[in-house]
Amino acid sequence: MTPTLYGIKACDTMKKARAWLDTHDRAYVFHDYKAVGIDRATLAGWVAEHGWETVLNRNGTTFRALPDDAKAGLDADKAIALMLAQPSMIKRPVLDTGDRTVVGFKPEIYAAAFGVE
Repeated sequence: MTPTLYGIKACDTMKKARAWLDTHDRAYVFHDYKAVGIDRATLAGWVAEHGWETVLNRNGTTFRALPDDAKAGLDADKAIALMLAQPSMIKRPVLDTGDRTVVGFKPEIYAAAFGVE
């Protein structure tokens, strides 16, 4: 299976992840979830694997701009609904290697995921 890199094209962290994959000759499919969206099942799978607290980008401007009542009482279902409505709130990148997913980008974590020294 070819890994899938999920994120937003213009994001600086995405550019770093794509550069790492390109530099290490790792083929991947890019899925821009801001342009083409994301389905509930995929998002729910990420939340089940990592927790909504990891998948929801609470540091981004989209989340911070929400009214306080939208941020109150967050749980997995509410976080998924927010991310489906505004995919910019999904932490990026999400790399699906086929065996697991990695949320965020750190070169050492990508190296471990691909068995690169």
